[in-house]
Amino acid sequence: MSTDAPDCSESLTEAQVRHVAKLARLAPTAEEVARDQVQLAAVLKHVAKLQSVNVSGVEPMAQPFPASNHLAADEPGPCLTPDQALANAPKRLDDFFAVPKVLGEGSA
Repeated sequence: MSTDAPDCSESLTEAQVRHVAKLARLAPTAEEVARDQVQLAAVLKHVAKLQSVNVSGVEPMAQPFPASNHLAADEPGPCLTPDQALANAPKRLDDFFAVPKVLGEGSA
């Protein structure tokens, strides 16, 4: 268990909340800082509770239930005609979508 975490028995300071906001590239108002002090302290209190749980002998897992892929058969179905597929295209070149060139000469 890390000792770098703030003591959850005390409320977080405004400076600590502002530091976390700065790390998240946020600029909270004074009201938001006051609200976040309470909310972040509650989150840290819950994390401290989780850290106190004895998990020795418990194997790590990615998810609690066994998972497997259930894939449907790959069978062809009805297809769109070129006119249906290109009906809302901003630009069209014959039976294809017309898009600006992005590679090679002339690209930005």
